[in-house]
Amino acid sequence: MENIINYFETIPSSHRTFLLVGGLTFFWVLEYLIPLFTFSYTKWKHARTNLFLTLTTVLVNLPLAFILVKASDWVVAQEFGLLYLAELPLWAFVLLGILLMDLIGAYFIHWLEHQVKWMWQFHLVHHTDRHVDTTSANRHHPGESVLRFVFTLFAVFIVGAPIWMVMMYQSLSVVLTQFNHSNVALPLPVDRVLGWVFCTPGIHRVHHHEQQPLTDCNYGNIFSFWDRLFGTYRAVDNRSLRYGLDTHPDPKESDDIWTILKLPFQPYRQAPRKSVGAAEHVEKSRV
Repeated sequence: MENIINYFETIPSSHRTFLLVGGLTFFWVLEYLIPLFTFSYTKWKHARTNLFLTLTTVLVNLPLAFILVKASDWVVAQEFGLLYLAELPLWAFVLLGILLMDLIGAYFIHWLEHQVKWMWQFHLVHHTDRHVDTTSANRHHPGESVLRFVFTLFAVFIVGAPIWMVMMYQSLSVVLTQFNHSNVALPLPVDRVLGWVFCTPGIHRVHHHEQQPLTDCNYGNIFSFWDRLFGTYRAVDNRSLRYGLDTHPDPKESDDIWTILKLPFQPYRQAPRKSVGAAEHVEKSRV
């Protein structure tokens, strides 16, 4: 365990880049081999838009990383945060820290973005993607990237997370997010078993359905049990899903970069709540 901690405390930027690029490449290939949906779209063109938004996420977080390191160093020096309220064995310190980082820095901000209108205006960029695959994982408006950073910073202060824990959490988050957005047809028993702990593609795809109330469920990032605990979990046959947002049907709002960047500053669009059964699935499924 100490070797792992030492690694993440000084993890090279090249290794973090490899996790991002290597994960995308791995799941991209897997999507060709065992896809759930066979979409009638140009995969490279779709990826171009999402990779541009991934790049903006990286560029936003680069200058902010200095703040994150300083905050983490301060909480450790002051022994400030929930992890210091009791003496914990190392394994419990690591596990509890990762759990709380995921709860505050991912689940809670994600849930909040669906409740607060001005936050939703930024987050909906992630949801306008009509062809969800592994490249959709980091499809975020630059404004949302700042919001996500702020809540990661909150998590560092609340948890008392040392920098190695932050790096460990972010590394896990990158890979698991690419995994749960991937257009991969996992065997149903495998998806179900993994889904008791982790957010799998079968769980997260439901969140990308175009209509409420499914849009407002399954907020999990790494761990799926937060949704079960807080009553936001829904299990739905993935073959009945249709991606995107019924409030934003214009293809440009899914694919055109300039249109996407302007979306948060457009008037708020309220959609009527519809029954799940009203959705028609228009893609061909291999399941």
